[in-house]
Amino acid sequence: MSPGDEQGYTETGHTRTRLPDPDPYGGAPRRPHRSSSRSLVTVVGVVVLLIAAIAFANRGGGSGGDDTTTKNNQPKAATTAASGTRPVDTKTGNIPTGFPHTDQGAQSAAANYAVALGSASMFNKAERDSILQTVITPSGVATSQAAFDKAYTRAFNKSLGLNDAGTAPKGYTFVSRTSPIGTKVTEFTGNTATVEVWCSGLLGLAGEHSTNPVTNSWFTITMKLEWTAGDWKIITHSQKEGPAPVPGDDRASSADEMSKAVDEYGGFTYAR
Repeated sequence: MSPGDEQGYTETGHTRTRLPDPDPYGGAPRRPHRSSSRSLVTVVGVVVLLIAAIAFANRGGGSGGDDTTTKNNQPKAATTAASGTRPVDTKTGNIPTGFPHTDQGAQSAAANYAVALGSASMFNKAERDSILQTVITPSGVATSQAAFDKAYTRAFNKSLGLNDAGTAPKGYTFVSRTSPIGTKVTEFTGNTATVEVWCSGLLGLAGEHSTNPVTNSWFTITMKLEWTAGDWKIITHSQKEGPAPVPGDDRASSADEMSKAVDEYGGFTYAR
């Protein structure tokens, strides 16, 4: 995720990324209490389950034609289920590398690269350059570094409450995390692959008086990858909003709870 100049987007050369626009406010929004709605949903749920149970019991030994129709409407297991392939055991810095020369390897690479590009390290010049050198094709590194330098400016850092180096001031915790939900290959030719990564992201500054509290977003990153130097590397990547679920009734955590979670909960190495 990265800053943008039009509705949160920026596109320079072949790189198009997005970060939520800074939204200064005094605290996290709270949702209305919905105990009565939940009670109604519970009652309706019980009735629906009872009707379903009666229908199942009365069906007896039917032909099962309806079951076939239902199954045909469900996603195929191969589409959404994990492949069972073990994650790679090599890294360049903190980024998993050395992915298989397969469509599954391309998906695994895209998922892990999405995590790196959405990390807090991208806000520091030296760490950002290291990430780009790892995930971008060698011929595209210089162009990508220049594009990201124009986006991750001191002014942008300041708008998020960060210092010039892209780190949080004392007493605050900066949060920028991307979590892949799933991947999909839309094109594969052997040495190139186009992969979509559906993600959830966290961004904000956790602290008692933060004007940019940590918020959640949903987005899909599309990466075109190339097999080069024995690994998958990014040629281009872009980002669009969603798909986003309906927000639940979860209580927003305190700044201390969020800071503690960021410090204590580690990330993963993803494998398709």
